[in-house]
Amino acid sequence: MTNHWVDMKNANLIIVMGGNAAEAHPVGFRWAMEAKIHNNAKLIVIDPRFTRTASVADFYTPIRSGTDIVFLSGVLLYLMTNNKINREYVEAYTNASLLVREDFTFEDGLFSGYDAENRMYHKTTWNYQFGQNGYAKRDVTLQDARCVWNPLKAHVSRYTPDVVENICGTPQADFLQVCEFIAETSAHDKTASFLYALGWTHHSVGAQNIRTMAMIQLLLGNIGMAGGGINVLRGHSNIQGLTDLGLLSQNLPGYMTLPSEQQTDLESYLAANTPQALLPGQVNYWSNHPKFFVSMMKSFYGDKAQKENGWGFDWLPKWDKSYDVLQYFDMMSQGKVNGYICQGFNPLTSFPDKNKIRDSLSKLKFLVIIDPLNTETSSFWQHHGEYNDVDASKIQTEVFRLPSSCFAEENGSKVNSSRWLQWHWKGADAPGEALADGEILAGIFTRIRSMYVHEGGAVPEPVLNMSWDYQTPDNPAPEEVAMENNGKALAELRDAEGNVVVKKGEQISSFAQLRDDGTTASGCWVFAGSWTAAGNQMARRDNADPSGLGNTQGWAWPLNRRILYNRASADPAGKPWDEKRQLLDWDGGKWSGADIPDYSAAAPGSGVGPFIMQPEGMGCLFATDKIAEGPFPEHFEPFETPIGTNPLHPNVVSNPAARIFKDDLAALGSAEKFPYVGTTYRLTEHFHGWTKHARLNAIAQPQQFEEIGERLAAQKGIKQGDWVKVSSNRGYIKAKAVVTKRIRTLKVNGQDVDTIGIPIHWGFTGIAKKGYTANNLTPSVGDANSQTPEYKAFLVNVEKV
Repeated sequence: MTNHWVDMKNANLIIVMGGNAAEAHPVGFRWAMEAKIHNNAKLIVIDPRFTRTASVADFYTPIRSGTDIVFLSGVLLYLMTNNKINREYVEAYTNASLLVREDFTFEDGLFSGYDAENRMYHKTTWNYQFGQNGYAKRDVTLQDARCVWNPLKAHVSRYTPDVVENICGTPQADFLQVCEFIAETSAHDKTASFLYALGWTHHSVGAQNIRTMAMIQLLLGNIGMAGGGINVLRGHSNIQGLTDLGLLSQNLPGYMTLPSEQQTDLESYLAANTPQALLPGQVNYWSNHPKFFVSMMKSFYGDKAQKENGWGFDWLPKWDKSYDVLQYFDMMSQGKVNGYICQGFNPLTSFPDKNKIRDSLSKLKFLVIIDPLNTETSSFWQHHGEYNDVDASKIQTEVFRLPSSCFAEENGSKVNSSRWLQWHWKGADAPGEALADGEILAGIFTRIRSMYVHEGGAVPEPVLNMSWDYQTPDNPAPEEVAMENNGKALAELRDAEGNVVVKKGEQISSFAQLRDDGTTASGCWVFAGSWTAAGNQMARRDNADPSGLGNTQGWAWPLNRRILYNRASADPAGKPWDEKRQLLDWDGGKWSGADIPDYSAAAPGSGVGPFIMQPEGMGCLFATDKIAEGPFPEHFEPFETPIGTNPLHPNVVSNPAARIFKDDLAALGSAEKFPYVGTTYRLTEHFHGWTKHARLNAIAQPQQFEEIGERLAAQKGIKQGDWVKVSSNRGYIKAKAVVTKRIRTLKVNGQDVDTIGIPIHWGFTGIAKKGYTANNLTPSVGDANSQTPEYKAFLVNVEKV
């Protein structure tokens, strides 16, 4: 989220697309309703199904799943053609005026630099033109043919209302009405807030779905504004914490990246990850990467990390390719993985192509499950009447189940969608033999380290040199870990005038205090300020809201800033675009106001851009080398498309850079055998796969079902409550049919397209009625940037049984 949950109340328009907030986020959705009730805001919903969110919306229109980029690019064209933009914001705060290289091209679905053999782009041409001073060339009049504004306008020119209707199936009149609603928020005194969730990320173009929306908000001038922004509704709170702490295979805490094998020393790593400002005088906050990295290494390795050994750089693993979960299970399926530690994850039900996952787990030597509950993964060889039963005696995998506590049985912090860190205290002790996850993992580590000490082993330094000076090494207290993440001074820290700002051993209060000389340690720089010398800031429960804008007194990263890029809430001269939404005030020497300013020293008129994490200081309409499949968003069909082609460029049907392996390509189905679109979703009555273990939830929603539109049901002779079989090229599900008006037949590229709705919550464990896992159907395809699987658009057939 660039904004936060409470801030939704400040919006004039809320667009829910790629999510179903009323059903999947019913508590947070109250703030959207606050906007409707108290701010007279309009709520519009664009979704393949008429959802519970749509039922309280002012306007709803359908869309074919997997075509969001077409719809949103059509909105971009509408805004640019009709001059419904915040022109001053666009010219000053976006890279619309920067000149793109002459050799950057787009033709027939491919950007320049495509490597077909490796399904990837070489991105040299995706850049700006640079002058002799080393800065990007610029035309503030937007007249130069190569300034970003003009290639963008040419790129989206194909996404006309006719094209939107033809590809999305959205009635053209509905599309134009949505455009009008959105265009109204280009006015200085209006803002729109986009809300999305897995309905956008669960696609092979998920990152580009989100980016297209970001571009709309930049044109409207809604980024940095109260009631504006790009707001992802996380599935549960510590999904945000997972990314903050770098738990993905190529990440490090605080959104830093793990070194690659090409970065053979600290100097090459820092050079690759420390950008230079692309325009004069920009904050370019990632230029502080060395401070964040060295402080993290001091947290990891303590006194063993010294300048002479590159702060322990050689002890970090170096990746040769992305080891995301898709890659890992593909290697597992080939017998290339010995063991798998599975903590708080149930891949047999939640990862694509269940049969592949089950077969992969069958080839391990050992599998360790750390979970409060018995999961399908911990019993992966069982099927309980599904199909393709296996002979368990032929499976070599030894399974170790390590029962863990749940969140209510341990102290610690949570990070919600709003970047808000909240400390919670346990309500009860864990039952039986269950231990906290931290105690389990620490116990494994200390025992492995003891084996290294007494028996030796390969590559001992990363294990033996790890700093582990907790009071109870086998069970570090959450408070100790939280303080370590915040960081402390390892020596006296002085300012430029020589004054002591942090004493040796004292907790730091800001990531601005971190140094690259080994005098500070911080496990996760974005959490700096969460546990200061004044104590645990995450434990604050002050709901005071002096501004009335919802910026309460808890603690959110970074530095309790609630609206990111808030300098953009005022024009270049420092005047708020909207006085009612004033976030910042310039007192002649610094910024202050209703929110923590993005930076405090750059005076109005200085030319310092508000997008301080970008080397341009600007919001990017052209993304240079940051996105895997192109600097502009482009529509690609899902890998299983019901229309069998891409009307925009038939030679490049699906995302040419998406994550897919050879065997998974062979497992794709065609529209001839599987003519309908399958899409997965969640229900209010259940939470992922966990609450099927809870009796009240099982009573509220006891049985698996599939949603089928009335037209298709009549065509198939299916009535309400009939048993149906929904099948894909990978497997099938048998469940009760819910025949509904909520899913329409859409006219797409001259043919009828129907959608089947598939809730995800069932499996073969728990006390709810046993059901089939939804991933019996889903293809093993991932987004090119995040590797998130394509669960929202795949091909199925349906028949009465």
